Amino acid sequence: MTEQPPGLAAADLYTDEFAADPYPALARLRRDAPVCPVSSPRFDSYLITRFDDASAALTDPRLSKDLYGPGRQYLRIFGPNSEGLNKNMLNADPPEHSRLRRLVSQAFAPRRIEALRPRVQRIVDDLLDKIVPLGQAELMRDFAIPLPMTVICELLGVPVADHDRVLEWTQVIRTSGSSRRPPEQERAAVQEAQAWLHGYLADLVRAKRARPDDAMVSALIEACDSGGKLSEAELVTTTFLLLFAGHQTTADFLGNAVVALLTHPAQLALLRADPELLPAAVEELLRFDGPLPVASPRIATEDLDLRGVRVPAGSIVGVALNAANHDPAQFVDPDRLDLRRERGPHLGFGHGVHYCLGVSLARMEARIAIGSLLRRLPGLRLGVPVDRLRRLPAASPFRGLLELPVRFTL
Repeated sequence: MTEQPPGLAAADLYTDEFAADPYPALARLRRDAPVCPVSSPRFDSYLITRFDDASAALTDPRLSKDLYGPGRQYLRIFGPNSEGLNKNMLNADPPEHSRLRRLVSQAFAPRRIEALRPRVQRIVDDLLDKIVPLGQAELMRDFAIPLPMTVICELLGVPVADHDRVLEWTQVIRTSGSSRRPPEQERAAVQEAQAWLHGYLADLVRAKRARPDDAMVSALIEACDSGGKLSEAELVTTTFLLLFAGHQTTADFLGNAVVALLTHPAQLALLRADPELLPAAVEELLRFDGPLPVASPRIATEDLDLRGVRVPAGSIVGVALNAANHDPAQFVDPDRLDLRRERGPHLGFGHGVHYCLGVSLARMEARIAIGSLLRRLPGLRLGVPVDRLRRLPAASPFRGLLELPVRFTL
């Protein structure tokens, strides 16, 4: 093994400049230190940035997702109050992961998701009906966030009266680090939100057990009761994973996609002129600026040699999906948005056994949302210069916008 390359400190990456445009810094890492020790405000890790290395890491059984096993790595990553929500299939290895995913995957069968299309279109239309007469909107608050939140709440069976409260608490977690409050107050707010969501979801599971319906939580309870395959705690943590993953990345993707299109007017005009490009456009927009810059953490179960760098057992390893998706060894002119790009594999939905379970729903929501926005908001443009857009902090596990002011022609 070679000697370890110099590490990167938080000051090197986790800046406002990096949050605005991380791709030049990621290109330097890809070129000079494709496996690099990184010190972040949340935890230290080794960051993988090249496409081939990233694809291999996402399927390497020596890189465990079991954060709650020996070593209890979740304490470093999520904090002491996270186990009630985060001990789920995202943070598990086979066969445990396989057992949990098999139960949940039935609810995301393509035929069932396709049956949701009219309802998703109705939600989109209702949101746009409120926006269209105004000539302007804050698109994250008014559209990108409430759309997937409403869809996943309905899918899970969250009562309509509770949607706003659930949204409020999930946004506390999503926007952590973006306020000017002292760090201890920020941590307290997140812990309060986690505690509230855990209590709420536990109550929801009990309510569905007492009065089942045709929503997903009831289906999970039935699987638990008929086969003993899900514990009560797993019902709660699985519901949280579906709730959070089911709206967070889609909301952030929609914001990123709109900014990408509005800052590439030739590509926007191309899509307006040829709506048949929409499926390919969604894939290219996800490759170009995805909402999950680094895959959820993995733990080295033994000493590893990754591209000549020694990664000690117990180290956290991050796979930089957005860096891999801009690798010139995989994509021609990768920093160019090209909606007619020849379709090729990207890592926006992950890879391997943890490939995004909700990919069919995410694609369907994205296609309906972007198509409807372009059709119903003529002359759509940014309401502020692109360099004044407020983004999630660079230390966030998500890449997205806090606000997206837009204007359009009435």
